[in-house]
Amino acid sequence: MHKQRVVSVIGLGYVGLPVAVAFGRGAKTIGFDVNPKRIRELQAGHDHTGEVAEEELRGADIVYTDLVDDLRLANFHIVAVPTPVDEAHQPDLGPVLKASETVGKALKKGDIVVYESTVYPGATEEDCVPVLERFSGLKCGVDFKVGYSPERINPGDKEHTFTKIKKVVSGQDAETLEIVARVYESVVTAGVHRTGSIKAAEAAKVIENTQRDLNIALMNELALIFDRMGIDTQEVLEAAGSKWNFLNFKPGLVGGHCIGVDPYYLTHKAEKLGYIPQVILAGRRINDGMGRFIAQRTVKEMIRAGHNVMDSTVTILGLTFKEDCPDLRNSRVIDIVRELEDYGVNVQVHDPLADVDEAKAEYDVDLCKLEDLMPADAVVIAVAHRAYREISMPNLMALMKAKPVLIDVKCIFDRQAMRATDVRLWRL
Repeated sequence: MHKQRVVSVIGLGYVGLPVAVAFGRGAKTIGFDVNPKRIRELQAGHDHTGEVAEEELRGADIVYTDLVDDLRLANFHIVAVPTPVDEAHQPDLGPVLKASETVGKALKKGDIVVYESTVYPGATEEDCVPVLERFSGLKCGVDFKVGYSPERINPGDKEHTFTKIKKVVSGQDAETLEIVARVYESVVTAGVHRTGSIKAAEAAKVIENTQRDLNIALMNELALIFDRMGIDTQEVLEAAGSKWNFLNFKPGLVGGHCIGVDPYYLTHKAEKLGYIPQVILAGRRINDGMGRFIAQRTVKEMIRAGHNVMDSTVTILGLTFKEDCPDLRNSRVIDIVRELEDYGVNVQVHDPLADVDEAKAEYDVDLCKLEDLMPADAVVIAVAHRAYREISMPNLMALMKAKPVLIDVKCIFDRQAMRATDVRLWRL
């Protein structure tokens, strides 16, 4: 088990590609993805997600492939595929089990398989290992070993990158733990944190995002309460934030592939064990309802401004799940779109970073170019992209009709400055 480790990374998305590039800087690395289009794109030296710059891709020795046989060149396999939830908020292990099948077909004696995909505690050993054994014909713990090292990639974040975030590592036994730790230590300058079991590492991942989810849910509930009181939530948070130990969380839409998904993995496992979570699911309900609330608040502001809602036009600026990032996965902006459409509103959506084809395929939304937007009765700034943070007042006003309504979900605009205009401003 101590031979030289050749790394393969299975899944070259927002998580897997930065991992592969980090290892590829020091040694030949195998980068595997089932999407031939993605492989061709990376072979051409381009990453459409924007996570890795072209010069970084050129500086990494990576064999990009969609052929299972190429994985036999490696003996340390890192699985970094998505783990979403379905429409019923149940964990969908399909991608990670399919990746396990792929790795199993290439597995050799002495290999180590490390999962980075977010799962509930126990999934690696109880769900993934049987698949590896079935497709390899090998025995885990005897012929090959497994570990778990949860991903901590923050899409769009150029400061907290893969090598600069301390890596949690685990292995099924002490020997595997040390090998996994050494492999990651070779590229992660922030170091590693060893855990005593795979389940502990799996649990650590899901509670990282569950904690954030609950803190944002509290802010969202406060925003709902303060809105009924006629109090500006941002003003309240700025005042409370003057205390040294006040936590800096803000209300908003909670989407993406982590915070809006991971808590359901933990609650699913808890329910299977006979415990019904109370606080976690309450936070999820609050956060999942914020898009509908924002849409309803938009309609109220339009009525108060004197607009007829039926057949009115609303422009939504931003569709991705977070600012300055092209990732559309699990974006909750779509909840605003659907609710407004239910009111009979004509909705037009613009996003400077989102892929037009992906938006159509994922949400059946036709993204508009900025110059093609019709003047609207209301504008909803749903995502704080740089292009919207830096928009000039004349350009903003050009997007709206008379009696303009501006719904500022991300609190980009100052209330005092907007009072000098005839814009009706509402902030979350």
